[in-house]
Amino acid sequence: MDDRTRNITTEPHEALRTILPVAGWSDGDAADVGFTGGTDPILPTPFRIGVAGAATIAASGLAAAALWQARTGRRQRVTVDVRQATASLRSGHYMKLADTEVSTRRNTIMGVYPTKDGRWSYLHCNFPNHRAAALSVLGVAEDRDAVTRAVATWNAADLEEAIIAAKGAGGMARSKAEWAKHPQAAAIAALPLMEIIRIGDSPPEPLPPGDRPLSGIRVLDLTRVLAGPTCARTLAEHGAEVMKITAAHLPNLGCQEWDTGHGKLSAQLDLRQPDAVETLRGLARRADVFSQGYRPGTLASRGLSPEELTALRPGLVYVSLSAFGHAGPWASRRGFDTVVQTVSGITTRQAELFPGKRPGPDFYPVSAIDYCTGYLMAFGAMVALERRAREGGSWLVRISLAQVGKFIVDLGEVPESELKGVPAEFTPEELESWSTVSQTPSGALRHLKPAVQLSETPPYWARPSVPLGYHQPVWP
Repeated sequence: MDDRTRNITTEPHEALRTILPVAGWSDGDAADVGFTGGTDPILPTPFRIGVAGAATIAASGLAAAALWQARTGRRQRVTVDVRQATASLRSGHYMKLADTEVSTRRNTIMGVYPTKDGRWSYLHCNFPNHRAAALSVLGVAEDRDAVTRAVATWNAADLEEAIIAAKGAGGMARSKAEWAKHPQAAAIAALPLMEIIRIGDSPPEPLPPGDRPLSGIRVLDLTRVLAGPTCARTLAEHGAEVMKITAAHLPNLGCQEWDTGHGKLSAQLDLRQPDAVETLRGLARRADVFSQGYRPGTLASRGLSPEELTALRPGLVYVSLSAFGHAGPWASRRGFDTVVQTVSGITTRQAELFPGKRPGPDFYPVSAIDYCTGYLMAFGAMVALERRAREGGSWLVRISLAQVGKFIVDLGEVPESELKGVPAEFTPEELESWSTVSQTPSGALRHLKPAVQLSETPPYWARPSVPLGYHQPVWP
């Protein structure tokens, strides 16, 4: 038997049982979850993205149900459709704003290129600053042919380091076996999937009154792109009051904000300015969850580290996301879902079984690492809130994209014999049944509904997505 399909986790319940120990929960807690919609393969990839998506969404649903039980003493049933969960891993793909498709096209420079030593190098160029970094290293203009010629003069490992040194993002495509020998892979393997750590003392805080699992809970969302914003969006769907904080000078793709902005207020604060930092600290004093996606240690220079904020607001749940974890030689390295896929062997394996339109490694057809990380962050935050209500304390929830990438790979692969003829898209009837319409300041937005169902507190977003900076940085 191929080692890729040995010890495979074929069912969502099995995958869910590997997540629950993070919270100190037992296999029995998974009994409150029902899964429908079959299992992988659902889309053209050997990776068990459907199982991963369904299990992480179910974990978030179980945590919401635990908060509801803490409020009321009543348990409720959690249900996840595996196919709908898989669609949620590319929810941005299914949006229409004012009857127009919301473009999620990537920049034309972004992609993989052959190198001098017969390898492949991935350039992450969606954001202007990262694109500029790559082009400065290569010494060419924004032209794909020119970039192709320039990359071909580099060895892949050298280009990887040069782009990182220039504050860009990307990486050398590796095989799974090559990644397993890398020091950063060893550092990640020594970590659990996620950590929920008590980092301070404070009295127990009963949950505020309300008719939803997270009623009265305030969340500050200082994350960007997909993973972190998905965490806060998930907390909002269970009733939290979420305020996204960004700044006008930070690059954004626009489309992602419509996808991950459901249920949120959106304000802007330029944290380069001391008065803006003080405004944020004032918001944090009245918050319950502070979620951030900066590289480890970055916010300490602004007085916004876990230790500083939990001293300011004892009982705070501080959620910290990074690309490659807080340990190992790559702990401070920039990274994205696509970078983690590339360096860890996922894109190499995907292209072996499903070659893309261009030669070279290719991504699987969803953003599984990003969205699964977001659902797990929300799970961790809710577990910490339940512990705070029961025993008090300030809490740190810590996770990385690379840890979740390992979780997905460790689920094993679908046997090749089952991958023939897998459809690339869901049926129109399925997408219709999973969708809803929100009235936003920019028109009617058609988008996917929450993918988890709770029998007593059905999840929904009380606010529509709004343009960045639409609100003032003031709690209602």
